[in-house]
Amino acid sequence: MRFTQTHTFSATQHEVKKLLWHRADYYATLGLHRSASEDQIKRAYRKLALKYHPDKNTGNEDAAHRFTEIGNAYEVLSNKEKRQIYDRLGEEGVQQHAQNNRGSSGSQDIFSTFFGGNFGSFGEGREAETLKGDPIGIDLEVSLKDLYLGQILRLGRDKSVVKPAKGVRKCNCKQHMVTRQVGPGMFQQYAKEECEECPNVKMMRDFESLNVEIEPGMPDRHVIHFFEEGEPIIDGESGDMRLYVTAAKDHKFTREGDDLHMTHRIHLVHALTGFQHNFTHVDGRIVELARSSITFPGHTDVISFEGMPMYGSNGKFGNLVITYEVDFPEFLDDEQKVQVRTIFQRHS
Repeated sequence: MRFTQTHTFSATQHEVKKLLWHRADYYATLGLHRSASEDQIKRAYRKLALKYHPDKNTGNEDAAHRFTEIGNAYEVLSNKEKRQIYDRLGEEGVQQHAQNNRGSSGSQDIFSTFFGGNFGSFGEGREAETLKGDPIGIDLEVSLKDLYLGQILRLGRDKSVVKPAKGVRKCNCKQHMVTRQVGPGMFQQYAKEECEECPNVKMMRDFESLNVEIEPGMPDRHVIHFFEEGEPIIDGESGDMRLYVTAAKDHKFTREGDDLHMTHRIHLVHALTGFQHNFTHVDGRIVELARSSITFPGHTDVISFEGMPMYGSNGKFGNLVITYEVDFPEFLDDEQKVQVRTIFQRHS
């Protein structure tokens, strides 16, 4: 599969940063492409709701929060009218629609409606395990600027897809599990096929685009999960795709967790007499560096809250650590040497 970055959306960096920090992405919550089908939305919700259900994660507040987010996303995307509103107007449009109507259901109510019955008894003897295509893992290198501000990337993929073909074929698309009692307290499960022929399909290559949202402060090797965007398989579900976000090398800054590090070179005169210098930060702001005392080679200054955004913590930043390097003159003539000796003899 060929995977290339095609371009970014035309929104300004400030608009993108504001958008990513203040808007939930229901598609990303379920790990879905924005063109996901109704069946894909249902399967994604089913998988994630079972994984993060409070009964399976007792006392885990993060899982409980994730379960609520998953329910909210499914409630919107599984409803054609709400999904259309969300695609046009985003989360605010959906919230306005809810205020004008009855509002939304709780995540647990959605779960009960989707599955029926209680969580503990779900899935016993109901269905066979579905075949799934191979997963795909891709390293996605992005600039430090994109990781600092947040960005929406559009990536192009040359991938295999299942397309309709002429004729019919035997398949297992309606296979399910049947449970029967074979003795006192003994049960047996087996697969039963209800479908003999289906429309034929074939595997082809196709080019699709995928929107990837880089949120401010994403840690190194952060995983962005896309449900059923991996390799397809006939008579089964496509595998999942995972993007591993990594920062490209930057000419000025290096990143260590939430902190940024940079080296600033100064002349020996400035090291001895003090200075006021400016540099351009990742987001284009001008930041002033000033020292009035002597600066030794290797001296470090820490500027609070000028590091990377803390992922998931709106408005919080790490620190900027500056290490100074001093440039010595390459040559002094005899007169200059005398002047330097005279200056320092006065202080000896």
